[in-house]
Amino acid sequence: MSDLPTLDAIRAARARLGDLVVTTPVRAWDDPALTRRLGPGTSVVLKEELFQRTGTFKPRGALTVMLDLPPEALARGVTAVSAGNHAIAVAYAAQVLGSTAKVVMPKTANPYRVAKCRELDATVELVEDVHVAFDRVKQIEADEGRTFVHPFEGPRTALGTATVGLELVEQVPDVQAVVVPIGGGGLCAGVAAAVKLARPDCAVYGVEPEGADSMSRSFAAGTPQAIPAVRTIADSLGAPHAAPYSFGLCRRYVDELVLVSDDALRAAMALLLTSAKLAVEPAGAAATAALCGPLRTKLAGRRVVLVVCGANIDPATFAKHVSDAPTD
Repeated sequence: MSDLPTLDAIRAARARLGDLVVTTPVRAWDDPALTRRLGPGTSVVLKEELFQRTGTFKPRGALTVMLDLPPEALARGVTAVSAGNHAIAVAYAAQVLGSTAKVVMPKTANPYRVAKCRELDATVELVEDVHVAFDRVKQIEADEGRTFVHPFEGPRTALGTATVGLELVEQVPDVQAVVVPIGGGGLCAGVAAAVKLARPDCAVYGVEPEGADSMSRSFAAGTPQAIPAVRTIADSLGAPHAAPYSFGLCRRYVDELVLVSDDALRAAMALLLTSAKLAVEPAGAAATAALCGPLRTKLAGRRVVLVVCGANIDPATFAKHVSDAPTD
């Protein structure tokens, strides 16, 4: 495939982002509750991207795309489709770059995320579902001349998300495996590319919810696939389809995909709260759910970085998920 990221390009993208994004911390997760689940010997490090501006990794990609827009395009504004986190990031990017944003979100979007978009001066349209949202955003592009900032597809988006991977291999130089959540695949594509370019012997695992497995279906088919509906509490990972560029990078650089259930996500949210002291949205718990579930034996005894991708959730919904989590 063409337009593959390079380490030089990723470093340049990070330099260009400057202080519009922050270099998020890494932290060793060494706690008896985690050891009981994994067994002794596995070394776990959290890449805490939930502390990024807007509460998720998403500004990295949105800003990398929008920093390339000419002044006249910024003057016309941008548009986006999102269950919430990308919409918040595009609203933030538009605000700091002197543009305007009109975002389209499914009516099931978490009210906290809708409110955050409006706080950042975005115009929000709520529609029936994410499939309708993609159609509506095309109409906005045509009618208003706004530039569509894709939530997970394209070389610029991947360069932005690759800065997460670049940071983590520099912060944890002896990393042996990285576990990354997958929605549309933009985060995993960028992180996997950066990790493999910098540390070719490091394994990269992608994790999807069982109810939003478009990338797993795409890997099985060999081409980007769509799913008929999103059925998971991890709405941030609920992409309706995979797309060619991010799919291609994932196929090239990701060693394996695994699936986790909603109950596993709830249990991981509870563990992150009580053991790591992090309150995350379901997507932010996906890597933990994978390590405690399908990857537990495979990654035993290794040094593993878990990407904690975000924490945009209201207190009531968070509390319900944690209270509904299965107990040991």
